[in-house]
Amino acid sequence: MKPHLLILLFCLTMLTLPALAQEQQVVVPYTLADRDRAIRTEANMEALNKRIDGIQMQMNRMGDKFDSYFMWGFGLVLMSIFGLIGFVIYDRRTTLAPVENKTERIIKALKEAAEKDPALRDALKKVALW
Repeated sequence: MKPHLLILLFCLTMLTLPALAQEQQVVVPYTLADRDRAIRTEANMEALNKRIDGIQMQMNRMGDKFDSYFMWGFGLVLMSIFGLIGFVIYDRRTTLAPVENKTERIIKALKEAAEKDPALRDALKKVALW
C-alpha cells in the first residue's frame, strides 16, 4: 500500500510543478533603453566586422607575399642544385679527358711494342687489349 501511495504523491507533484513554474515567471517589458543598447551593440558589431575584414585582407596579402617568397626560394634552391650537378659533370669530364687521352696513347704504344715482342703480345692478350 505504501508504494502505491508514494507513486500517487509523486505523480501529483509532477503535475503541479509546471503550474508553479508559470506563476514564478515575471514578464519584463522591452524598454527604450534596451532598444538603444541593442542599436549600440549592433553598431559595435558592424565596426568589429569591418576591423576583422581589414585584418583578413592584410593576412591574405601577407599569405600572398609568403607564397611568392617561398616559390622564389624554392626556385633558387633547385637552380643551385642543378647548377652544382652540372658543374660536377663538367668538371669530371674535363678532368678525365687528359687521363683518357694518355691511356689511349699508352695502349697504342704497347700494341706497337707488342708487334715486335711476343711476350708482351701474350700479356696484352691475357688482359684483352690485343
